[in-house]
Amino acid sequence: MRIKICRKEAKESAYWLRLIGETSSEKYTGDGNKLVNEATELKKIFSSIIEKSK
Repeated sequence: MRIKICRKEAKESAYWLRLIGETSSEKYTGDGNKLVNEATELKKIFSSIIEKSK
């Protein structure tokens, strides 16, 4: 199912964004946190779609 791949990619993106945020300078934190939140929200949306399609 393609939506599971989308969820996996969103999860992986959030992971890498958090990793970059922890190892980067302070100027990343504002935009980086927004991107992490966006990836997390997408992951939740995709999970909801998967649950409702069962």
